Amino acid sequence: MTLWIAVIAASLLSLATKFAGHLVPEHLLEVPWVERVVPLLTVALLSALVVTQGFLDTDGLPTLDPRAAGIGVAVVLLLLRAPFIVVVALAALTAALLRLWT
Repeated sequence: MTLWIAVIAASLLSLATKFAGHLVPEHLLEVPWVERVVPLLTVALLSALVVTQGFLDTDGLPTLDPRAAGIGVAVVLLLLRAPFIVVVALAALTAALLRLWT
């Protein structure tokens, strides 16, 4: 039951945060440095997610496992400008086959 309470609390907190974003005065968002930084936040957060999920084990220690190999395949395919669906499919296939093999 406490898990459901935590999920509901996190959902309400997320909703409140999104609502609070609409209450920010517009003149605070029109500052030049804010306009330069805000588009970079998405990339920074996604990069942090990839690093923490792909290169850290459950204890938070660095590790190289099939997830890292899948990310490596994805990076190479993106550099070769492969279609995104191909990148996702081959990265997932690489990670799955390495998990099966090890």
